[in-house]
Amino acid sequence: MIPKMMFGRTGHESTRTLFGAAALGHVTQAEADATLEVLLRYGVNHIDTAFSYGEAEDRIGPWMAAHRQDFFLATKTGERTYQAAREQIRRSLERMRVDYVDLIQLHNLVDPAEWETAMGEEGALRAAIEAREEGLVRFIGVTGHGVTAPRMHLKSLERFDFDSVLLPCNYLMMKNPQYAADFEALLKVARERNVAVQTIKSLAVGPWGDKPRARSTWYEPLEDQADIDRAVHWLLGRQPQVFLNTSGDIHLLPRILDAASRFREAPSDEEMEAMVARLGMQPLFV
Repeated sequence: MIPKMMFGRTGHESTRTLFGAAALGHVTQAEADATLEVLLRYGVNHIDTAFSYGEAEDRIGPWMAAHRQDFFLATKTGERTYQAAREQIRRSLERMRVDYVDLIQLHNLVDPAEWETAMGEEGALRAAIEAREEGLVRFIGVTGHGVTAPRMHLKSLERFDFDSVLLPCNYLMMKNPQYAADFEALLKVARERNVAVQTIKSLAVGPWGDKPRARSTWYEPLEDQADIDRAVHWLLGRQPQVFLNTSGDIHLLPRILDAASRFREAPSDEEMEAMVARLGMQPLFV
């Protein structure tokens, strides 16, 4: 089974490896139901989805009648204005056939202009707070992609007391001195305020470039089990404060969860550098 850790201040003990439900965006219900069996087999108890993840929320909906109590359920709104976010939050509940979600997140909030709108008087944050007051959501978080994500999350935490943050983290990204410094600064504030920290893109080899897209992920992921082990074990071992969100492909999910279930210690830098060189890995964000 996969180890658990308290998800920030929420009172929920989540598996350190969370299910990234972007993987359900373009699959059949039968494929989604088979994925549920994989999650249950490994004891994964936290689902992270978004309104914008294709049909993912619709695929999760049929699970909820029998399994709502088994999962901490998180979704995201990418809307920036109050009214649009208000409507989207309620639509997410309808799609997933639930009365509430545990966590609503402002999705990929890194653009400064969008940030000002979302955090403003008539912004998406107001809709999230209102939903919390109405019992439609329990907690509020913020997510981001790209190299500015940790800095923008720090700015967000100065404006509002978010319960969670989500951002990229893998070996190559942490080789970027500025990103690593910003990431560590965010971790420090998160520790002080008991904010949950979720990470994405742990398996990224780099952009697809001219290669044929063999997976549903928008980046090229690691494939070999031993390489997946290294990436997963590096993150779980070198970043003991964070959660790992699984990649957006249901066929990679069993390999990621298998790696997480066998975690003992992080690989050495020498092992990681050898893998980077062998696969020609490149930073996903620059």
